[in-house]
Amino acid sequence: MHDGEESDPAEQEGVIVRKRRKGIYILPNLFTLAALFGGFYAVVMAVNGNFDNAAIGVFCAMVLDSLDGRVARMTNTQSAFGEQMDSLSDMVSFGAAPALISYMWALQGLGRWGWLAAFVYCACAALRLARFNVNTAVVDKRYFQGLPSPAAAALVAGFIWLMTDLGFEGTDKLLGISIPWITFALALFSGLTMVTNVPFYSFKDVSMKKSVPFVVIVLIALGIAVINIDPPTVMFGLFIAYGFSGYAVYLWRKAKGMQTSVISTSTQEPDERGLH
Repeated sequence: MHDGEESDPAEQEGVIVRKRRKGIYILPNLFTLAALFGGFYAVVMAVNGNFDNAAIGVFCAMVLDSLDGRVARMTNTQSAFGEQMDSLSDMVSFGAAPALISYMWALQGLGRWGWLAAFVYCACAALRLARFNVNTAVVDKRYFQGLPSPAAAALVAGFIWLMTDLGFEGTDKLLGISIPWITFALALFSGLTMVTNVPFYSFKDVSMKKSVPFVVIVLIALGIAVINIDPPTVMFGLFIAYGFSGYAVYLWRKAKGMQTSVISTSTQEPDERGLH
């Protein structure tokens, strides 16, 4: 040992200290990659003109995205890498993919208005994800601040899935209304609702580790059976109801004089003040 060097106590005691190798947890990131593939598959199917399969790809991505976080928490494999990976996957599957699918299916027939609606949706998805990432610590975990991007994607993709299942094309009319304009309104509604402060129930307080009454399992089985009767209609109906549920909660809280913001802690910090 050179003069003037301080010896490591571990070395003095003859203990070998090994540095912990940094790595990436495989299990939760497999779900994230699978969700990313679902979004990519949706775009490829839309390019090939298979819009029903494109919509199904978005829904598959939504299911997988809901699992990766829960798997990470249950297996204690959360990581900063996983969080960033999840956001990038969400931007593709629930931001770019629904915007491109809706544009290729119906919105391109509206010219500038069509790509404007698709871009607004895509931009709002990016803003929603960015706000979610920086606002996680101050938002009430029971609620989302604005419509979550998977639900917004389910609204857009669900409408396309339902229409193609009923035999409609993106250039047809529904009840005398042009389908491209219905898609236009739905894309704007979904996109702008993502960046509002309207509270949407997050279901994060539902624990998978707690025991539940037998009737809950029966209700889940009935729910699966109902969805299988007509998946496009039931899924689109569920997400339409969820898309308006936040506004119902907001108006109810407003009428009762209750706090409508889901920010649960102090907002004195400059970085937090603009996130309401």
